[in-house]
Amino acid sequence: MSIIHDELNKLGIACDGFTVLQDKDGITVARIARGKNSYVLKCFQKDEHKRELENYRLLAALGIPTIRVIASTGSALLLEDIGCSSIYRLGMQEDMSAPDVARRIAVWYKLLHCRGYGYICRQGESMYDEADFFTLENIAFIKEKIGCQDAPAWVLLERHYAAINNQLGKARRTLTYNDFYYTNLVVAKDNSSALMFDYNLLGKGYAYTDVRNVLSSLSEEAGKAFLDEYGGFEPIEKALDDVVSVVVTLYQACLRDEMPWWAQALLDEIDTAFIEKIEYLKSII
Repeated sequence: MSIIHDELNKLGIACDGFTVLQDKDGITVARIARGKNSYVLKCFQKDEHKRELENYRLLAALGIPTIRVIASTGSALLLEDIGCSSIYRLGMQEDMSAPDVARRIAVWYKLLHCRGYGYICRQGESMYDEADFFTLENIAFIKEKIGCQDAPAWVLLERHYAAINNQLGKARRTLTYNDFYYTNLVVAKDNSSALMFDYNLLGKGYAYTDVRNVLSSLSEEAGKAFLDEYGGFEPIEKALDDVVSVVVTLYQACLRDEMPWWAQALLDEIDTAFIEKIEYLKSII
């Protein structure tokens, strides 16, 4: 592929060959063979995806562990190949049920959040924030797309939208990863550490959004281990997230041609638990 050759030329790297691992939505990922060494080249064709270049630099500056960056251009990253690492391995589905791995994941997230508060306070004004999707316009779009304009939950949410949005604006922001899943996980082979990679959705938000993302994928036992290591979270953030995340997630789902499987549970919730969550939130703000 020409984009791979172009980026390798910019880097001044000659390779013995490459294998395309992904070519989707303007992002091309390839395994690069060079002698006995193997690397991963990630190329970005859209400006919106190039923020990952800066996100790697940001995390490195804050001392938050990432995959090692070998080199970069203005539109590509040359990364270590975890598949060939003697120290790390890629995450597996089984990790989602492993309490020891969950604890290592919690260490990474706690560091991200602790160091992220200061950074966001100083320089995070323009960063991606999923809470920006919580708007009356997007709620109207969701209702139109799924055909539930008269559902009592939406009426209740719109009635209290101003107060909820005001509380959302007050929530303390930190760096948030926003994309947890085992396919984005790296684990030390001796289980001594873990880290997340793929930082296109890294942004700012309240910490509980990440906690919820992680817990939704972990088993009950692993989730308890994660929370034990991570520590507590603000109850008001959970109550806020229980409402806001439904709108944000459904909006993102409704942008697709077909409703994805991961949105179905939220659709089922509209006439049941969602009303209770809105009622609870409005009672404490």
